[in-house]
Amino acid sequence: MDKGSFKKVLIIRLSALGDTIHTLPLAAALKKQYPDIQLDWIVEDKASKFIINNPLIDNSYELKRNKQGKIKDKLRNFIEYILTIRKIRKEKYDIVIDTQQLLKSAVILGLSGGKRKITLDNGREFSGFFANEIIKTGRKQFDINFHVVKRTLEIAKYLGCKDIEPKFVLPDLSKEYSQYIKEIINNLDKSKKTIILAPVTTWENKHWTIEGWSCIINEFKNEYNIIITAAETEKKYIDTILKNIPDKNKIINLAGLTTLSDLVLIYKHADIIISPDSGSLHIGWAIQSPYIVSLFFATSAKRTAPYGDKYYSVSADLQCSPCMKKKCRKKDNLNMCRTKIQPQKIINIVKKVLQQN
Repeated sequence: MDKGSFKKVLIIRLSALGDTIHTLPLAAALKKQYPDIQLDWIVEDKASKFIINNPLIDNSYELKRNKQGKIKDKLRNFIEYILTIRKIRKEKYDIVIDTQQLLKSAVILGLSGGKRKITLDNGREFSGFFANEIIKTGRKQFDINFHVVKRTLEIAKYLGCKDIEPKFVLPDLSKEYSQYIKEIINNLDKSKKTIILAPVTTWENKHWTIEGWSCIINEFKNEYNIIITAAETEKKYIDTILKNIPDKNKIINLAGLTTLSDLVLIYKHADIIISPDSGSLHIGWAIQSPYIVSLFFATSAKRTAPYGDKYYSVSADLQCSPCMKKKCRKKDNLNMCRTKIQPQKIINIVKKVLQQN
């Protein structure tokens, strides 16, 4: 097979935020090996921030994510979906790649009109049905011992890319930074290093304990700048953490006050980020500038933790972990993995990093 006989490529990676970021190294590898190809991407609106205007991507298609809502909104989204498929078919792509491997992405693969419809083996929901090329890896899609970025880069290798070391390229979001966040960053005490805490994610079973976060804050709040980031819907969780903090006015609580673009600015100015397996964690890795300590409970560090000399991951050492479940199913010792990691272990890592760098 002539790996280089293509000019137009479409990547299908709709969501979620972290998974979209994990797919960026595929785009980087393809563009490095084949700089003259047209490389396009179809993505859902929730994860589109790092695809639209990305210098790796020539054209992007954005789909509205269907949520529970009014019938007229669903109808409008469906019409936009059909129009997007029509645009894709007009492009006559040489290669269309389904990296998501779900029914919703596989249907787009089937409708795309691409000459070569490529995906990896062992996908979910019969996702290989619409492909005419399935790359044999011999691994399950959710192999807890094999990193998802390396799995996706199997596609780059299959298409003849020589350099498959993970590289992240983000769009320039500087024009989107809010003035409020820019002022926060500019007014940080420059004599202190900055610790970012991003405690919350979408799965309850990925969360650490309130007490754990409180211990971290109490340990470092006098010596370092501490910034907390979280979404609007996560403010109550952050408030619960801060209930146990004397002098909480020393903490910069940005819960509900940031956009995804703002997070890029904040994380660029961090010396270290502490986070469970979350979109925030993966944004931090994509930026490549701060050190990161990641905490893993229900999910696998070997599969999704940042890797490299600047990144530390801590996992619960239990037979049932990682379970890859959104809620704990143990009747006895419920959520034991979340209490297994002791704050002192994280404190020791943070001190080591900040004192040496």
